[in-house]
Amino acid sequence: MNPFLHGVVRAVAETFDLPEPIVEIGALQIEGQEPIGNLRPFFPGKTYHGLDCRTGPGVDIIGNVESLPLPDHSIGTVIALSTFEHVQRFWRGFDEIYRVLRPDGAVLISCPFYLHVHAFPSDYWRFTPEALDFMLERYPVRIIGSQGPSRRPAHVWALALREDYPKPTPQQWTRYQALVGRYAHQPLAWHRLIRYQLARWFCGRRPFAPHLDRQRWETQCRTSKAS
Repeated sequence: MNPFLHGVVRAVAETFDLPEPIVEIGALQIEGQEPIGNLRPFFPGKTYHGLDCRTGPGVDIIGNVESLPLPDHSIGTVIALSTFEHVQRFWRGFDEIYRVLRPDGAVLISCPFYLHVHAFPSDYWRFTPEALDFMLERYPVRIIGSQGPSRRPAHVWALALREDYPKPTPQQWTRYQALVGRYAHQPLAWHRLIRYQLARWFCGRRPFAPHLDRQRWETQCRTSKAS
């Protein structure tokens, strides 16, 4: 989780009425991320469960996304932020999420792309916007986003809506984009900004674009027939 993705979740929550119950996969709130790790205040009055393979703050259910301990078609919304890079058989996780979602359900996923190797338990994968779109192709509406330069995005995210979820209106799309622009920010510390700007003058902009363009983002809505 980072401040930019925290803002994306807020924009989604204030634009779309995500159905409950909501299950957050990878919900353990890491020490030091308390101000941005708790997403529950974005969904007041809705049933919200945190699922993780470890116990700790924010975790209500112990489980693995490759085999979710949840009945078929029992969940309204699944949230999985910065999680699938740690899932060995990530395709099973995508299948499991689809299995537990109701036909009017939604899933919000984010994954890093240009990011250092990190645990837990290991770091296996990176996903492009096209990869997320492909993995979510069964959903008739997919809102795909990326943070940073298009050729080396820092993070990618997607909101995918199942067949019975109401298709977003033009007004919702406009509101969503405006709220992403308002909430999703991750500015560089001044000393790092100066360092990258100096390096840019000597080495050119391209190597440092993922850092200098962290405030840049793109998003698009893709539709297809439900499978």
